[in-house]
Amino acid sequence: MIKIVTSLKSLSIIFLLTLTACKSAVQADLLLINGQVYLGDGSKAISTDVAIKNDEIIFIGVAKNQIKADTVLDVSGLVVAPGFIDVHTHSMVDLKSEDSTIRQNDNHRLQGVTSVFNGNDGGGDPDIAATATSLQTAGIGINTALYVGHNAVRRQVMGNDDRAPTSKELSDMKALISMAMDAGALGLSTGLFYVPGNFSDTDEVVELAKIASAKGGVFDSHIRDESTYNIGLEAAIEEVLEIGRRADIPVHFAHIKALGVDVWGKSATVIEMIDKARADGIRVTADQYPWLASSTSLSAALIPREIKAGGDEVYLARLSDPKLRDKLLVDVAENLRRRGGADTILIVKGKKSRAEWIGKTLKEIAEENNIPAVEMAIEIARQGNAKIASFNMNEDDVTNFMIQNWVMTSSDGGTGHPRKFASFSRKYETYIKQKNIMPLETFLYRSSGFAADTFKLCGRGYLKTGYKADIVVFDPETFAAKADFQNPAILSTGVKYLLVNGQMAVDNGKSQTVLPGKILRPCFQ
Repeated sequence: MIKIVTSLKSLSIIFLLTLTACKSAVQADLLLINGQVYLGDGSKAISTDVAIKNDEIIFIGVAKNQIKADTVLDVSGLVVAPGFIDVHTHSMVDLKSEDSTIRQNDNHRLQGVTSVFNGNDGGGDPDIAATATSLQTAGIGINTALYVGHNAVRRQVMGNDDRAPTSKELSDMKALISMAMDAGALGLSTGLFYVPGNFSDTDEVVELAKIASAKGGVFDSHIRDESTYNIGLEAAIEEVLEIGRRADIPVHFAHIKALGVDVWGKSATVIEMIDKARADGIRVTADQYPWLASSTSLSAALIPREIKAGGDEVYLARLSDPKLRDKLLVDVAENLRRRGGADTILIVKGKKSRAEWIGKTLKEIAEENNIPAVEMAIEIARQGNAKIASFNMNEDDVTNFMIQNWVMTSSDGGTGHPRKFASFSRKYETYIKQKNIMPLETFLYRSSGFAADTFKLCGRGYLKTGYKADIVVFDPETFAAKADFQNPAILSTGVKYLLVNGQMAVDNGKSQTVLPGKILRPCFQ
């Protein structure tokens, strides 16, 4: 009897082994083999394989005899990681282009970026639904997620008025934000440094942030002052933390920095403030681009806010008003001083600025025109403004912010500044590879999984089965920035393959003419 039972057990085992052996391999569209795979969670690399079918990752492991794929790529020696998420961009102008080649977003693709955020700094169109439909209908080269912008909402309801909203106007702004959140906005973004957001007080912003909070969103802020323009850096940091407390909303500091000579070295104070707020239970994060120069318009950097209240006509009239001239000169001179002087202001672009200004400093242009730099700045503003790169940051502050575990990578990319083409690649090349300020796995996590978790982008940011196949494959030896301030629009090198929703957006280092990007909606729990 015992012999019979043993025999039956053996037969069962043989039967199961036969079934396993006969089981057919799983069919995939693409199989990446022998890569150094980083899952995006901060763990070290594993040498393994990744399989993709349609728009999803279906397998991670040793694929031999288990996966059959239409295309197999041997990526030995290459890094395989989640596609990067750029949480602060100004790429909407590219995504809305009539030229499908521009909509590919090659500048981001060749940095390994598969998703970008738009509507930052308070600029997000209140009609999120229409924007999303328009982008998806035309087709975009990478994914994008959208903020509703406080400045855009305020301007739609109140124009550029320098005053508090009426009760009805506040209600109208709340309604626009509520509608945007329902349509898929990440949350509310503010540009409190800019007009008209600068004209709002903290109470107004708290009431509007409560609407985003109630619907699960975040509060993203270009703070009121990154320097000593008005309330000062520390007070501006505290204002955002107060908004987080009072509105019960996660807060995110846009492009965190200590801007200008007056606040160099204050990164330590800011970090202490944020660490205390986090310890107190406020959900606080920040993003940062790895450059010593910021970018804005000349008028935003140098012209006082009260001059800009109202429409363009009255603003231009004030610039030429002899009664305001003396004070204007004093104010512009002070703003120029805090940014480090006329030789730190580089003209990079302007819709109406003269071509001969591009690529020159304000000091050089003033000398060519034989007038003081302050007067030249006002003249440029009068002639239609210009976009500038402003060299105003200290390397120690940049590094100090970068190493904080609540800081993620971003570009703040716009035309004329190399950060649009080379922020993720520069951070890797300069701060990870050369300066070794953090391990590669930490950089990858801060550029992918951390961002996805912070902004509730479910199914993104990690290499996991069932997650969307947004994947970057790059050569750790050649992944590098090529753009600089003299040539800001040169594509980065080293990205060999890039998948966006399972489609090959970069193949063997070349961007492909496909538009597989999606509009990302946060999955509020």
